[in-house]
Amino acid sequence: QVQLVESGGGLVQPGGSLRLSCAASGNIFRINRMGWYRQTPGKKRELVATAITSGTTTYADSVKGRFTISRDNAKNTVYLQMNSLKPEDTAVYYCNYNGAPYGSSADYNYWGQGTQVTVSS
Repeated sequence: QVQLVESGGGLVQPGGSLRLSCAASGNIFRINRMGWYRQTPGKKRELVATAITSGTTTYADSVKGRFTISRDNAKNTVYLQMNSLKPEDTAVYYCNYNGAPYGSSADYNYWGQGTQVTVSS
């Protein structure tokens, strides 16, 4: 069991910045992938950014150059620095954890409750 607690969402003006944090606790495997997804009403949840334990990252094309994902493995925490925010970034942002024990074909996937990000004038 893994618990994910997000924080840092809020209301910002276009061009502003926010930093999201997600702290994981519980049965954390040493090698794992954590990341951020977002969802708006009527749309499927979409990937924003992910990072594996070693630090290798991936980003959605829509946020490349504006968002930065980072990890503090000692704290089991992942961050999302969001700069140059646009109204289109408005969504509920969900933290995700995916991990598995070494040699296992199964994996374990968990979601945070979500934090609202609103970009508006």
